[in-house]
Amino acid sequence: MTRIARLVRPAARAALVAVGVVLATFVLLGLVPGDAASALLGSRATPEAVAALREDFGLDLPWYARLGAFISDVLTGSLTSYVNGQPVTALIAARAAPTATIVLAALVVAAAVSAALALAAAAHHDRPVDQIVRIVSTAGVAVPSFLLGMALILVFGVRLRWFPVGGVDDGFLSYVLPAVTAASAVVPVVTRSLRVQLLEVSGSDVVAAARAAGFSERRVTFGVLLPNAAIPALTLLGLNVAYLVGGTFVVEQVFGIHGLGALMFDAIQDRDVPVVQGVVLYTALAVVLVGVVTDVVVRAIDPRRRVEGAVV
Repeated sequence: MTRIARLVRPAARAALVAVGVVLATFVLLGLVPGDAASALLGSRATPEAVAALREDFGLDLPWYARLGAFISDVLTGSLTSYVNGQPVTALIAARAAPTATIVLAALVVAAAVSAALALAAAAHHDRPVDQIVRIVSTAGVAVPSFLLGMALILVFGVRLRWFPVGGVDDGFLSYVLPAVTAASAVVPVVTRSLRVQLLEVSGSDVVAAARAAGFSERRVTFGVLLPNAAIPALTLLGLNVAYLVGGTFVVEQVFGIHGLGALMFDAIQDRDVPVVQGVVLYTALAVVLVGVVTDVVVRAIDPRRRVEGAVV
């Protein structure tokens, strides 16, 4: 398969997923009970006023007409908030930075912590260190992120006062606890996957050849063992980005951060459907894009593919 075909295939899959996301966003939010016009005007509004507002919002149109208008608004960036009349893209752009920062920082934390734990476990296979890592990984799956976040706030924010506990006014320090909290949701899964791969690759011919060539143990570990074992873990980390983003929305509520999560929760309370649609849709499309990038990066750095290419 040519390099162009390897790039086109994930891009085509991403396009199909994007179409599915657009349709699913419209259908699922269309099934939400309640009426945006009635919610905005209140219980004392007259039926005539509600009907007029429904007409302004296009809620009186048949479903296929609303779907067409929704797709048109998405493609042109014309989704508009029911509450304040602002473009949804502008609202999202104003709130995206804190959310994106937490997600990116959480990915870095998850990768670093997972690698450290998995390497320690693999180096001490079936010994106390390995058993402790396995127990912690199993227990970590059962601990909700919001509980861990509140515990971190109490210990490191309130008692020790090492980190701020609300907002992002303190810059880098403001993101440490939220990033650790968000990363905790994926660290156990990635750690277990990487540990298994490290144990499998450690007995392979490529590692034996590196040791026979006189490589230092450090070079064997970080130059041969980890690159060959990390590919499935990187793929798994990329697949968990959607889960990580969803967790970040909750983490923002715990730490009082006004990101996309806060924007969406406020919109849900106000029945501001276009804002909810916009946050869900654009976030999902960003996750799809991350999946494509992850696929391309994994294919590019996979040592086995480089060897196959050299042989061909």
